[in-house]
Amino acid sequence: MGLHSHGSSGNQGRILVVDDEAQVRKPITLALQSAHYEVIEAEDGQQAIQLLQSADNPLLVDTILCDIRMPKINGTQAIQYFRTQFPSVPVIVLSGYPDVELAVSLLKQGVLDYLVKPVGKEQLLEVIKKSVEHHVIMKDQFKT
Repeated sequence: MGLHSHGSSGNQGRILVVDDEAQVRKPITLALQSAHYEVIEAEDGQQAIQLLQSADNPLLVDTILCDIRMPKINGTQAIQYFRTQFPSVPVIVLSGYPDVELAVSLLKQGVLDYLVKPVGKEQLLEVIKKSVEHHVIMKDQFKT
Protein backbone atom coordinates (compact mmCIF):
# COMPACT_ATOMS: atom_id res chain seq x y z
CA MET A 1 0.00 0.00 0.00
CA GLY A 2 1.18 3.52 -0.75
CA LEU A 3 2.74 4.24 2.62
CA HIS A 4 6.18 5.01 1.26
CA SER A 5 5.06 7.35 -1.47
CA HIS A 6 5.70 10.62 0.38
CA GLY A 7 8.95 12.31 -0.52
CA SER A 8 12.19 10.93 -1.84
CA SER A 9 15.66 10.85 -0.25
CA GLY A 10 14.48 8.46 2.44
CA ASN A 11 12.74 11.21 4.37
CA GLN A 12 10.57 9.65 7.10
CA GLY A 13 8.47 12.75 7.59
CA ARG A 14 8.71 16.34 8.69
CA ILE A 15 8.59 17.23 12.35
CA LEU A 16 8.05 20.67 13.84
CA VAL A 17 9.84 20.95 17.19
CA VAL A 18 8.58 23.82 19.33
CA ASP A 19 10.57 24.58 22.46
CA ASP A 20 12.02 27.82 23.80
CA GLU A 21 15.20 26.16 25.03
CA ALA A 22 17.83 25.49 22.40
CA GLN A 23 19.49 22.88 24.64
CA VAL A 24 16.22 20.94 24.57
CA ARG A 25 15.61 21.37 20.84
CA LYS A 26 19.12 20.48 19.70
CA PRO A 27 19.35 16.87 20.97
CA ILE A 28 15.79 16.20 19.81
CA THR A 29 16.57 17.62 16.39
CA LEU A 30 19.74 15.55 16.11
CA ALA A 31 17.96 12.38 17.24
CA LEU A 32 15.20 12.90 14.69
CA GLN A 33 17.61 13.79 11.89
CA SER A 34 19.66 10.70 12.60
CA ALA A 35 16.44 8.73 12.09
CA HIS A 36 15.94 10.51 8.74
CA TYR A 37 13.25 12.96 9.71
CA GLU A 38 13.27 16.47 8.42
CA VAL A 39 13.14 18.82 11.39
CA ILE A 40 11.93 22.38 11.61
CA GLU A 41 12.55 24.24 14.84
CA ALA A 42 10.52 27.00 16.42
CA GLU A 43 11.34 28.68 19.69
CA ASP A 44 7.81 29.52 20.76
CA GLY A 45 4.18 29.06 19.83
CA GLN A 46 4.09 32.30 17.89
CA GLN A 47 7.02 31.32 15.68
CA ALA A 48 5.52 27.87 15.16
CA ILE A 49 2.24 29.39 14.00
CA GLN A 50 4.05 31.81 11.69
CA LEU A 51 6.01 28.94 10.17
CA LEU A 52 2.89 26.88 9.60
CA GLN A 53 1.13 29.80 8.00
CA SER A 54 4.04 30.98 5.90
CA ALA A 55 2.36 33.00 3.18
CA ASP A 56 0.18 31.20 0.68
CA ASN A 57 2.09 27.98 1.09
CA PRO A 58 1.44 26.59 4.55
CA LEU A 59 4.17 24.42 5.94
CA LEU A 60 3.10 20.80 5.88
CA VAL A 61 4.35 18.78 8.79
CA ASP A 62 3.69 15.20 9.87
CA THR A 63 3.95 15.78 13.60
CA ILE A 64 4.26 18.73 15.96
CA LEU A 65 6.32 18.21 19.09
CA CYS A 66 5.46 21.06 21.41
CA ASP A 67 6.67 22.28 24.76
CA ILE A 68 4.10 23.78 27.15
CA ARG A 69 5.84 26.54 29.09
CA MET A 70 7.08 29.08 26.59
CA PRO A 71 7.09 32.85 26.26
CA LYS A 72 4.69 34.72 23.95
CA ILE A 73 2.23 32.04 22.95
CA ASN A 74 2.46 29.09 25.32
CA GLY A 75 2.05 25.46 24.40
CA THR A 76 -1.58 25.15 25.43
CA GLN A 77 -2.58 28.10 23.24
CA ALA A 78 -0.44 26.92 20.35
CA ILE A 79 -1.87 23.40 20.57
CA GLN A 80 -5.45 24.70 20.47
CA TYR A 81 -4.49 26.54 17.30
CA PHE A 82 -2.79 23.48 15.74
CA ARG A 83 -5.78 21.28 16.54
CA THR A 84 -8.23 23.78 15.03
CA GLN A 85 -6.27 24.70 11.92
CA PHE A 86 -4.51 21.42 11.21
CA PRO A 87 -6.73 18.74 12.73
CA SER A 88 -5.04 15.91 10.86
CA VAL A 89 -1.56 16.74 12.18
CA PRO A 90 -0.70 14.80 15.34
CA VAL A 91 0.56 16.87 18.26
CA ILE A 92 2.88 15.45 20.89
CA VAL A 93 3.45 17.44 24.06
CA LEU A 94 6.89 17.64 25.55
CA SER A 95 6.82 19.08 29.02
CA GLY A 96 9.30 19.60 31.80
CA TYR A 97 6.51 19.08 34.32
CA PRO A 98 4.39 15.97 34.81
CA ASP A 99 1.00 17.62 35.15
CA VAL A 100 -1.72 14.97 35.13
CA GLU A 101 -4.65 17.37 34.82
CA LEU A 102 -3.02 19.22 31.96
CA ALA A 103 -2.09 15.97 30.26
CA VAL A 104 -5.68 14.72 30.50
CA SER A 105 -7.15 17.97 29.17
CA LEU A 106 -4.66 18.03 26.27
CA LEU A 107 -5.33 14.40 25.41
CA LYS A 108 -9.04 15.25 25.35
CA GLN A 109 -8.23 17.99 22.84
CA GLY A 110 -6.75 15.32 20.63
CA VAL A 111 -3.09 15.47 21.59
CA LEU A 112 -1.54 12.12 20.75
CA ASP A 113 0.95 11.83 23.58
CA TYR A 114 2.34 13.68 26.58
CA LEU A 115 6.05 13.19 27.17
CA VAL A 116 7.94 14.47 30.17
CA LYS A 117 11.47 15.78 29.71
CA PRO A 118 14.06 14.54 29.60
CA VAL A 119 12.75 12.07 27.08
CA GLY A 120 15.00 9.21 25.98
CA LYS A 121 15.94 8.98 22.31
CA GLU A 122 14.34 5.53 21.88
CA GLN A 123 11.09 6.63 23.47
CA LEU A 124 11.06 9.80 21.41
CA LEU A 125 11.64 8.01 18.13
CA GLU A 126 9.04 5.38 18.93
CA VAL A 127 6.38 8.00 19.70
CA ILE A 128 7.29 10.09 16.64
CA LYS A 129 7.18 7.04 14.37
CA LYS A 130 3.70 6.13 15.60
CA SER A 131 2.60 9.70 15.26
CA VAL A 132 3.83 10.06 11.68
CA GLU A 133 2.17 6.77 10.73
CA HIS A 134 -1.01 8.03 12.35
CA HIS A 135 -0.78 11.20 10.25
CA VAL A 136 -0.33 9.25 7.03
CA ILE A 137 -3.49 7.27 7.81
CA MET A 138 -5.40 10.46 8.67
CA LYS A 139 -4.20 12.14 5.48
CA ASP A 140 -5.45 9.23 3.43
CA GLN A 141 -8.86 9.54 5.06
CA PHE A 142 -9.09 13.23 4.20
CA LYS A 143 -8.36 12.72 0.51
CA THR A 144 -11.39 13.24 -1.65
